[in-house]
Amino acid sequence: MTDWIYIASIWVLPVLIAITFHEAAHGYVAWRLGDDTAKRQGRVTFNPLAHIDPFGTVLLPGLLIATGAPFLFGYAKPVPVNFGRLRAPRRDMVWVALAGPGVNVLLAIASAFLLHLVAALPAGADLWAARMLSNSVALNLLLAVFNMLPLPPLDGGRVAVGLLPYGLAMPLAKLERFGIFILLGALILLPMVGDRVGLNLSLFDWVIRPGVDVLEYLVAAVTGHL
Repeated sequence: MTDWIYIASIWVLPVLIAITFHEAAHGYVAWRLGDDTAKRQGRVTFNPLAHIDPFGTVLLPGLLIATGAPFLFGYAKPVPVNFGRLRAPRRDMVWVALAGPGVNVLLAIASAFLLHLVAALPAGADLWAARMLSNSVALNLLLAVFNMLPLPPLDGGRVAVGLLPYGLAMPLAKLERFGIFILLGALILLPMVGDRVGLNLSLFDWVIRPGVDVLEYLVAAVTGHL
């Protein structure tokens, strides 16, 4: 029980900060670009309670951590954005979508810088802080890469819809209602099929992990950990 509490303690703060800043960034950029929907609904805030989804933010990640799952998956309540109210909907959609992953990268950089100060903490607290900050780096980079997959309703899908020619953007946009099912299939069912036929079809291994590795190297280089 004590071990589980310790593991939870080094994950809870990074998770709450990562999702809160991610969602608040979407709402803030949308507000600045003409749509105040999120602002009026109290979603442009650093209060994590405004963004927490009981299942996606608390129960699901908690179960994955407790069971020692090889990956961490979760989500917050999506920030409401009325893209039609943006001053230049297709262009501004891209900036709103990029705001969340962009903030996660900045949080990873900030956490990596703070790791330099851990040695000044008392014995015991230094190890706890180091693990928490390391988790913050890994989690924020994972969220950034995962959310940039080019499939609506993920941020990368919104970016793709905003940048692609109209003839390609519209069919992709229409996938949004099925996007979560396609994503879960790619994350869970595709690797199972791969195991049956002797192939590694893991989206995590082929796409997400390499992307995180590249970003981790860049963050380490920028923050003096190389």
